[in-house]
Amino acid sequence: MADRFGTSIVALGAALSTTWNRFWFTPAPARRLAVVRSLAGGLGLLLAWSWAGDLIAWFGPDGIVSPEVLTAWRSPTGLSLLDAARSSAAVWAFFLLGVVLLGMLAVGAWTPLVAPLAACFWASLLHRGPMLVGPADDILAVMLWCLALGRPGDALAVDRWRAGGAGRAAAPSWRNGLALGLLRVHAAVIAAAAAVAQLKADVWWNGTAAWFLAARESTRVDLTGLLAGSEIITNVVTHAIVLFEIAFAAGVWNRWTRPVVARAGLVVWPLIGLVAGELMWGAAMAILAWACVPDEAPER
Repeated sequence: MADRFGTSIVALGAALSTTWNRFWFTPAPARRLAVVRSLAGGLGLLLAWSWAGDLIAWFGPDGIVSPEVLTAWRSPTGLSLLDAARSSAAVWAFFLLGVVLLGMLAVGAWTPLVAPLAACFWASLLHRGPMLVGPADDILAVMLWCLALGRPGDALAVDRWRAGGAGRAAAPSWRNGLALGLLRVHAAVIAAAAAVAQLKADVWWNGTAAWFLAARESTRVDLTGLLAGSEIITNVVTHAIVLFEIAFAAGVWNRWTRPVVARAGLVVWPLIGLVAGELMWGAAMAILAWACVPDEAPER
């Protein structure tokens, strides 16, 4: 009996080890991660543009986010290279350098160096003004660090053209598999966290949350007329958002449902962002959904 139990434990451990290694370290082609790289770089440029207008007002020598304000808001372990910028010119120089890095990342130029530098720039910007950070900013930070771990310059990149390999695919790498695995984990966690947070509020149970989202001042597209015209539509939209978030968080882990929910996320996440007035967040979640799409259909 003891021998049989011991054999079962060993077999279980071997199966878990095999599954763990397969998920994190299976070599993957670079093309999917390269698309994530290009889209993340473009999203970073758009988000950086939203920071640029008030850059000196917030972070200049006499800016609103003074050292005292920053100490009250930022974690004691938080660090930012932007703290060293003591003049307006230095702040702008740091910011423009970061914009250049994001642009180079989008086109895949010198990616092994640019990807970690772009991640450091974005983290420094967010840590310099933590009270200003939006949900899309946080997701972009996750994507940039994941890209730094992979080899996103092996496809659809200037790097590939410079190396003379534009006409042929690079060999799959375990680093790409690791980066895509981390992106999938974060996509599922963010979707699950959104669903849990929403289910704590009564408006998501009674079906009126969609109306309150659409009526916010930050919403760029006015959907209040459509929702006000039908209580049924409002209830359907509200419950559909929660159900999709739950389905996405769970579905990306099953080989049969993953292609469906991941591809649906390419459309549904931007629509949710449209309703919620968070267009950049919806775009960021769509990029994460793209990272979850499998390269091959599951075997029958």
